[in-house]
Amino acid sequence: QVQLVDSGGGLVQAGGSLRLSCAASTRSFSRYVMAWFRQAPGKDREFVAHIGRNDGSGYYAESVKGRFTIARDNAKNTIYLQMNSLKPEDTAVYYCAAGGIATTSARTYNYWGQGTQVTVSS
Repeated sequence: QVQLVDSGGGLVQAGGSLRLSCAASTRSFSRYVMAWFRQAPGKDREFVAHIGRNDGSGYYAESVKGRFTIARDNAKNTIYLQMNSLKPEDTAVYYCAAGGIATTSARTYNYWGQGTQVTVSS
């Protein structure tokens, strides 16, 4: 069982930055592919980024590529999402997720954080 705790959301003006964190309670953190998803009101949950078990490279949705960076620290059982140049359309609840396969489908991730609200004002 893996417990994930998301944090770092808040209210920011367009063009600003936020860094989200997700702490995992598991001794096997490095075995999991980690990802961020988001869900805006009235919309489906959508993929944002994922990162492999040990490497530093991430894969991003086109809508955030060049603005967001996903990273992980296996020594701290934590992943991060650095969000720069934020836009009002980035407003959503952001969720971290853990799974065994690096995909963009939420259905392939087994464990989820509780979510953290990000609101970008225009």
